[in-house]
Parts: sequence; C-alpha cells; structure tokens
Amino acid sequence: MKKYTLLLIVSMLSCANLFAQGLDYMNKSAFKAGETLTYKLKYGFLTAAEAKLQVLATDIKFDGKPTYHLMAQGSTSGSFDIFYKVRNRYDSYIDQDNYSPFLYTENIRENKYRRNDKARFYQSERKIVAKKGTFKSPVSQTFDLVSAYYFTRNLDLSGIKVGDKITIHYFLDDEVTPLTIEYFGKETIKTELGRIRCLKFSPSIRPGRVFRKDSRIFLWISDDANRIPVKAQAEVIVGSINMEITSAKGLIKPLETN
Repeated sequence: MKKYTLLLIVSMLSCANLFAQGLDYMNKSAFKAGETLTYKLKYGFLTAAEAKLQVLATDIKFDGKPTYHLMAQGSTSGSFDIFYKVRNRYDSYIDQDNYSPFLYTENIRENKYRRNDKARFYQSERKIVAKKGTFKSPVSQTFDLVSAYYFTRNLDLSGIKVGDKITIHYFLDDEVTPLTIEYFGKETIKTELGRIRCLKFSPSIRPGRVFRKDSRIFLWISDDANRIPVKAQAEVIVGSINMEITSAKGLIKPLETN
C-alpha cells in the first residue's frame, strides 16, 4: 500500500455524502455526540485496514461558538500491518449550528513516512491558514474531508434525480480542490448489519498514485435519517478496494435494515 492509500478510507467516507451541498437542511441533525461508525477495507479478498469515525463531545469553542469534535482513524490489519504499518488520525472541529469547520488536524504514520499538519478555516474571509501558508478559496464554504461528510449528512436529499451533479470544494494537501458527484439512484445493499436501502453516488477522481485515469468510485449511503456510508468500491492502479460497514453505534435514530 503506497503513501496516502489509507487516506482513501476517509475520502470514501467523506465523498459518500458530498453531493447534497446546496439543498435544504433536514429538520433535525443526523448525528449526535457519542456516534461511532466502524468499517473494514478489503484489498481483493484480504482485509487490509480498519477505519473508525466518531463524534466526540467537547467544550472547545471557536469565536465563542460551541463545536463538535470529529475524529477519523485508519489502521492496517492482518498481513498488511506486518509489511506496511499505518496508523492515521484526522480531527476536525466544526460549528454545531452550520457544521462548517474551524480547525482540521492530521497525524499520519505510514511505515517510515510521517506527516503532521493543521489548517484553520476562516469561512467569511474565504481563506485557510495552514503550515505552508495561507490559501484562498473561491467559495464561502470550504471543508476538510472529515467535516464535509458530517456537514452534508444534515441536508435534505429528497429532491435528487438520477444523473444530477454538483460540485463542492475541500482543502487537502495544501490545495483547495473541486469535487463533482453524480447520483446513480437507489439500491439495497447486503451488509453485516442486514440489508440496507441506500442512495448510490460516484465522485470524480484525480488519477495519480492511487487511481488510474479510467478508475471509478461508487458509494452507497443509507437512505434514512442517519445518512451513514454503508459501502464503497474503488478501482485502483492494481486491483480494487472495497469498504464495508461493520458497526454503527450511538446513531440519532435506529438504522433501518431488513
């Protein structure tokens, strides 16, 4: 597994909900402090890694506003952990009212590679201040990958039609990047938690270290009040990667399964 492959886990989890920006909010938040979601990442037939997403209670405030502390963790498992050990953690502090990020940090440990970074978001000024300088954004709402996921979980998806596309902006690797998501319709997905009704999406990708030029990612999110990522499939340079949900605790409402 090459450098940043484990970031693909977080990318999958985030991209699964990015489509919804610009639509109306649901009446109530789709998450609460104490929520924990866990996933397994399979490379071919082997379980290569595990990921966890958590909403943590915190007393930290930015500009006098209360926040949620979001944490995403990814680590290799099994034989992958012997040959290429990964222990990555991503944290984001978001406004409890509009879910926009104030602060994002990452602590990446991939074999011998090390990276620690942070980014402070100033939405009204359309700028992000990170270790390597100040970066301007063309829009008034810019996200990190973790906050993007939680922001869009609270938007109303009832008006989506097959083939609809929308573009949002997120900050990653010292760059503000646009991302386009296409909606593919509804499917029922079989999981360890049961059969779950889902909405299917496909985000645009940039070819490079992980993806081929013709690679595709498909993502399924639960078609209920929780809007949690359920499954993802990604074609990579060598083989394919699948992400599957294994546990969902502390949800705002029971997950709808059959």
